[in-house]
Amino acid sequence: MAEFSFELDDDQKAVRDWIHGFAADVMRPAAAEWDEREETPWPIIQEAAKIGLYSLDFYAQQYFDPTGLGIPMTMEELFWGDAGIALSIVGTGLAAVGVLANGTEEQIGTWIPQMYGDADDVKVAAFCSSEPDAGSDVGSMRTRAVYDEATDEWVLNGTKTWATNGGIAGVHVVVAVVDPDLGSKGHASFIIPPGTPGLSQGQKFKKHGIRASHTAEVVLDQVRVPGSCLLGSKEKLDERLARARERAKSGGERLKNAAMATFEASRPAVGAMAVGTARAAYEVALDYAKTREQFGRPIIDNQGVAFQLADMRTRIDAARLMVWRASWMAVSGRPFESAEGSMSKLFASETAKQVTAQAVQILGGNGFTREYPVERMHRDAAIYTIFEGTSEIQRLVIARTLSGVQIR
Repeated sequence: MAEFSFELDDDQKAVRDWIHGFAADVMRPAAAEWDEREETPWPIIQEAAKIGLYSLDFYAQQYFDPTGLGIPMTMEELFWGDAGIALSIVGTGLAAVGVLANGTEEQIGTWIPQMYGDADDVKVAAFCSSEPDAGSDVGSMRTRAVYDEATDEWVLNGTKTWATNGGIAGVHVVVAVVDPDLGSKGHASFIIPPGTPGLSQGQKFKKHGIRASHTAEVVLDQVRVPGSCLLGSKEKLDERLARARERAKSGGERLKNAAMATFEASRPAVGAMAVGTARAAYEVALDYAKTREQFGRPIIDNQGVAFQLADMRTRIDAARLMVWRASWMAVSGRPFESAEGSMSKLFASETAKQVTAQAVQILGGNGFTREYPVERMHRDAAIYTIFEGTSEIQRLVIARTLSGVQIR
């Protein structure tokens, strides 16, 4: 296992600079347009696919980087470019992580390539967990999956919400209840192949930020999928459910559910997204403060502005270090004994909100207009404290981990 280092090697730096060039030359010039259109930027995704940036091979290389820094480095640079477009490019990754976290080798090899398609026929995928009455409270999930032994099929019914790429995806990964008596421990994940009857898009949401990313409800009405679409295997699921029932009777330790396994794996990556947005806003504010003059001198000459910039950069660097630590721990097989994954997501998300707000303040009236990008960055940053576990849920996870008490 590679030793942890704060210095990227030459290959990593080359990849970082390559992604940064795409973000600067392709994403940023298009950011305002796609934010206004509130549509999936298919031409940008296709451009990313043409150069290999949107592909299974690229993300596999970053995912299996032995230092753990490939994914956070990628996320930071893309989200430095633009959060909405970046989420359209990387949104498929959450579904892919869901398969990697819960699927067999055969399922990984079969379904993940179909999630991306190729440069001539770009596809996206969706991970569907949240429901109208079950966001952070995964134990209240109502979407059911019932096994039909006669046909070796699973039948799914329910409604998912807040699904990135929901309805426009080829492959959907859906978390559903298979044993309602076990609460969140009675969940399993399923692949819904392209064109499966009964799956449809519900409401498409008009959002405050990340508006170039498609977010919608996914309705499942008597959706039938082969038994092979259960991630993992029926045998392993039955064994897991049996253990959960025994532990429930004895009051033993809790088992992780399918959705949480996916979110735990992705939390540092979300932190890296937040770092990218915060860094982008900070750089705009720094440049503005050095060139904007008031009372005959640049506003950065004022401590009130300069000290804000110092605090912004300090928080950004601290957030990046927490993300890198959690990512390195994950790839090294070190357990998050102090909930370091949740810590990284919490601190980076709150940093993005604070830094982008400070950037708007430094730009003053200009920061409040769409003529400058910090207005959009501030709107985009709001999502980081909400999706894939709110800041309140991260604090709950951290507090439970540190105390050993099931705080509610």
